[in-house]
Amino acid sequence: MARLTLGERWWRRLAMAPGTPLPQRQLFLLPTRFGLGWAVLVLLLLLFGINYQNTLAYVLAFWLFGLGVVALLRAWRNLLGVTPTLRLPQEVFAGGEARLGVVLAGGRPRTALELHGAGVSARLDLPEGQGEAVLALPAQRRGEQPLPRLRLETRWPLGLVRALAWLQSDERLLVYPRPLAEDEPEHRHAGAGLEATDFAGLRRAEPGDSPARLAWKQWSRTGVLAAKAFSLPPRQQLWLDYDACRGDPERRLSLLCARVLAHHRAGDRYGLRLPGVTLPQGEGPHQRRVALEALARFSPSGDRGAES
Repeated sequence: MARLTLGERWWRRLAMAPGTPLPQRQLFLLPTRFGLGWAVLVLLLLLFGINYQNTLAYVLAFWLFGLGVVALLRAWRNLLGVTPTLRLPQEVFAGGEARLGVVLAGGRPRTALELHGAGVSARLDLPEGQGEAVLALPAQRRGEQPLPRLRLETRWPLGLVRALAWLQSDERLLVYPRPLAEDEPEHRHAGAGLEATDFAGLRRAEPGDSPARLAWKQWSRTGVLAAKAFSLPPRQQLWLDYDACRGDPERRLSLLCARVLAHHRAGDRYGLRLPGVTLPQGEGPHQRRVALEALARFSPSGDRGAES
């Protein structure tokens, strides 16, 4: 097991895992620039009142100090006890965005909560004690990626302090290869060859049958109205092979990703061959998901070399 650096151990102590209410020990208060100016103003008024024995300066200084303390407590209570949970996106392709859902449950109304992470941010209120924000995280490359550290904060009500907490999840985001369409595709297009065109016999006519499919000759001979029945031709059963693709490893995986999506739409039965990995032939949503996950997790370190 890799040893954690000093900074990683420090962040692990500060950050909390999603799914539990924010506790006091992991909730921090930091003054803002406006809050520091407020504190300086209070101090100056207090010094003015002491030097000149000015009662009005005393009153104003203590009033501003008391207002600042109330604002600090309200900001702290606005974040205390909020329970954050993460909702991972169903699927993400390289070059796109991972729309990470963050659900916040406060048990009571909360105001002006902010989420920050990986250069993106979102703001939400919890008028009924619960709400959800979506962070559009960039997904630049395929593979398993750790979720970024998130910062949950609030400056409500006066912006004097920032009440904040850090969130760190051990879950990982799986990014599929970016689908790359071929100029001359070696597979058939979605839906091709799947029309019911093979004559399979006659059946009793039903309301709604097209007049073109009614067996009029049969009706003239027997007096029984029948309809022509057709069957689907056999679907393609094929293999998607890494070695049959050209280019560098990432281009090959992108081509295979596009083929998996196309054959899934076409209803084909397909398998996947990668160096060291063989996915048996199958079909349907399960086959699509397993194939895309295999492409996302594949490591080309043992690749025998890319064709030019």
